[in-house]
Amino acid sequence: MKNYTITVNGNVYNVSVEEGAGAVAAAPVAAAPVAAPAAAPAPAVAPKAAAPAGAAGAIKVNAPMPGKILGIKTQVGAAVKKGDVIIILEAMKMENEIVAPQDGTVASIAVSVGASVESGEVMVTLN
Repeated sequence: MKNYTITVNGNVYNVSVEEGAGAVAAAPVAAAPVAAPAAAPAPAVAPKAAAPAGAAGAIKVNAPMPGKILGIKTQVGAAVKKGDVIIILEAMKMENEIVAPQDGTVASIAVSVGASVESGEVMVTLN
């Protein structure tokens, strides 16, 4: 029998697993939560590509969901119309087109292709 400590959604459980000789049988094991050990500090996250100071625009285009940047369809200084695709964001194995919320000029791009973004993170600013 092997004992394991498993953490699920912040709750720590002690689980015993019986080794068998090829038999596949699952029996429910009552596991009581135990005190969780102190969590290790989160690793430092590398800073995202930042726009030069004073270059941020007044209109922010935020990530609607967490995901990975697959493509940037514009560049700083480009004029965009409302509805123009500016970013391709992959989330849950689907490509999502992020569009300009209104007409404007791209003031800054705060992400790069391949970068991961969190929900609400500023990706592009417009003037």
